[in-house]
Amino acid sequence: MVNPHDLLAVEFEGHRPHLRAVAYRMLGSLSEAEDAVQEAWLRLARSDSGDIDNLGGWLTTVVGRVCLDLLRARKTRREESLEDRLPDPVVSRVDAADPEQEVLLADSVGLALLVVLESLSPAERLAFVLHDMFGLPFEQIAPIVDRTPATAKKLASRARQRVRGAAPSPDPDPADQRRVVDAFLAAARGGDFEALVSILDPDVVLRADGGVLTNGLKVIRGVAAVAGQLATFQRMATSAAAHPALINGLAGLVNTIDGRLISVMSFTVSEGRIAAIDILSDPDRLSRLDLAGLEP
Repeated sequence: MVNPHDLLAVEFEGHRPHLRAVAYRMLGSLSEAEDAVQEAWLRLARSDSGDIDNLGGWLTTVVGRVCLDLLRARKTRREESLEDRLPDPVVSRVDAADPEQEVLLADSVGLALLVVLESLSPAERLAFVLHDMFGLPFEQIAPIVDRTPATAKKLASRARQRVRGAAPSPDPDPADQRRVVDAFLAAARGGDFEALVSILDPDVVLRADGGVLTNGLKVIRGVAAVAGQLATFQRMATSAAAHPALINGLAGLVNTIDGRLISVMSFTVSEGRIAAIDILSDPDRLSRLDLAGLEP
């Protein structure tokens, strides 16, 4: 006879990829997303599952509440906030899609968009993520944030207005993205300032997170200021081996020296130009990335 708990565990595993996707968009942290999903399982295991009519909806609601609590805790303990560092990148091979990563990154949730989501209030972020990204009705979202459906709708609307235009929309063709990234790499290696300027959006934003060694996140805005980093780009491009990769579903580079990972770069290519460059070079966080999928 099959154990009911085992059946419940199998059913839960079927929902896990969706729940991870929700939690990752809410938190921008892969480890915290895993913790939120695990907490949902613990609550499910302690509950009377026979009273749950819609398990997927119930689990999404639980994960939403767990994430909301974590976001609110960040706001009260500034030292734990992710606003001053890049979200965790999801790195995958250009030529080999991982089904779980495809679910995690549906709609190309690039780092640039996740950075914008960090600026929202916890309630705004939850309403926007659950409604705009996952299609949950406001009647289901309202109890999570202890608001009416009408107020939940206003939260999502405010979030939408802040997100719109703040995060550039990436070009849909991966080949087009890759061509622009290759042009960036060629310009960097050659120290070609004019070539670099020609592929940068006038309002390009560069975010570089080197961790505690560089006092966290540094942000540089505008084509002149970003192109002014050419010497740094050239030093990186000539000293490191650049491996093409997908970073959060967008064209990017994984840079190594003698096989040691030194940085992950994500490029948001919009209308044929680079609108955002996100660089993670924090050794501590790089050491925790799962790059097994990049091995030939």
